[in-house]
Formats: sequence, C-alpha cells, structure tokens
Amino acid sequence: MLFASVNAIAKSFMQESKSRLLYYYSIASPQAIILSKTIYNILLMSLLSALTLPVYMLFFDNTLGDPLFYFLSVMLGSISFSTIFTMISAIASKAGNNGTLMAILSFPVIIPVILVLIRLSKNAMDGLDRSVNYSNIGVLCAINVIVIATSLLLFPYLWRD
Repeated sequence: MLFASVNAIAKSFMQESKSRLLYYYSIASPQAIILSKTIYNILLMSLLSALTLPVYMLFFDNTLGDPLFYFLSVMLGSISFSTIFTMISAIASKAGNNGTLMAILSFPVIIPVILVLIRLSKNAMDGLDRSVNYSNIGVLCAINVIVIATSLLLFPYLWRD
C-alpha cells in the first residue's frame, strides 16, 4: 500500500500544468483545492486498498483473528497515507516538481504511521480484543487531523507562488 500510494498520489500535483494551476487559482480558494485533492486521494487509496486486500488474502495464506478489524486497520492506513502524501506532494510540486523529493520529504512523517499500522495489523491478526487498539486508532486519527490542519494552514502560502 505504501508504494501504491506514493505512485498514485505523487501525480496529484505534479501532473498539473502551469496554466491549469493558474485556472484553479482564479476560481477556487487554496483550502478548497487542498481539501478536494485530499478527499480524492482518500477515495482513490480506499478503493485501491479494498480491491487489493482480497487479492492478497487469496494468494497469501494468513489466518486473521479479526478480519473486520484488519480491514479497518487497512482502511485507516490508506487514509493516513493519502493525507500525508497529498500534503507532501503539494510541497514537492512547488519545490521543483520532483517525485524523488516527495519520497524523501515524506519519510520522517510516514515512519510513525507505519509503526502504528504494524501494531494494529498484528493485533488484528492475533485476534486480540479491540479495546487494546483504541489508543493506536486515536494516534492515527490525531496524525490525520494534524496533517490536514497543517496542510490547510500552509497550502495557501505555497499556492501564492
């Protein structure tokens, strides 16, 4: 999911031409642009995750203790990846339109998310009680809220250039 999200979301700002960005600048606010791209990327990553999870379950024989909670952790991971990579893609597009720069900038931000997702998915595979994971879900939701709030605050300054 990590590599699929990097490849899918990297194009959200980088494939836009200068004239299209100028058109967006004239008809919409920067907050509307970043929110619309974030929502689009959340939907895209959720769809990709929902389609690839059954394929992986078909080919790889992993016993899941709690399949519904595992699906929830995959969806939370796809939402987290899409919010983080959308913000980083906006920064990287203004800094030279380089996909490699996006991967480098996102590395320190994505590591805590990956660690929390590993804990969540392991607990779901082991079939532990769901109440054990409420703090991990809270951490993921807090990271998403912080990233979205940061992108809403910083994107207008990027958008002016």
